[in-house]
This record gives sequence, C-alpha cells and structure tokens, in this order.
Amino acid sequence: MDLRSSVLTDGNTDKGKQPICHVPTTSQKHKNFVLEPMKEKSVRELAGIGVILGGRLEEKGFCKAKDVLGQFLLLKQDKATFKSWLRQVCFAGSRQSEDCYRCLREWCDAFL
Repeated sequence: MDLRSSVLTDGNTDKGKQPICHVPTTSQKHKNFVLEPMKEKSVRELAGIGVILGGRLEEKGFCKAKDVLGQFLLLKQDKATFKSWLRQVCFAGSRQSEDCYRCLREWCDAFL
C-alpha cells in the first residue's frame, strides 16, 4: 500500500506534486468557549470534553470549567503535564486532551 494513499488530499493526483494535507479546524465548541468569560460554564463545555469525560471529571470534583482552568494554571500551563493529568484523571485520549489544552490556552490568552 502506498503511504500517500492514506493522506487526506485536495484531490490533486498530478505526478510530481505533493498531496495537500488538511489540518483539523477548530471546533465550534472551542470557538464558543474562548469567545466569552468563564463564569459558571460546565466542564462539559470545554473543547474535547463531552458527556463521558465530563462525568468522570465531575466524579473527581471538577464540575466547572473554572475547576479545570485552576488545575491548568497550577500546572503552569505546561502542555505535556496538563495533557498527562487529563489522561490520568478522566482517561482522555490524545486528541481530547490536545483539544482541551488548546481551548484553555486560547481562553487564557484572551482573558488573562
């Protein structure tokens, strides 16, 4: 199997041209979250956190997005440390923890 066949492309199949890889776009949930102050947002409003992961976080005492933000700040906004913490506390996958990190990082850039 040709490795290039597994890459998302723009349909360009001309020989000699590299396929164009599409980077995932920011979700609407992410955009909505970073547009306004934290207030009393649910942990489930964080990008990457849905019903299942949100329930696990709530069981551990992280009911509001501001609770997760507090942990994010305690971990000095370090990407690897935060993603590792999120995987440990609620079994978030790599993509979910990345989405949540990016969401909080951009929120901090906008409001802190």
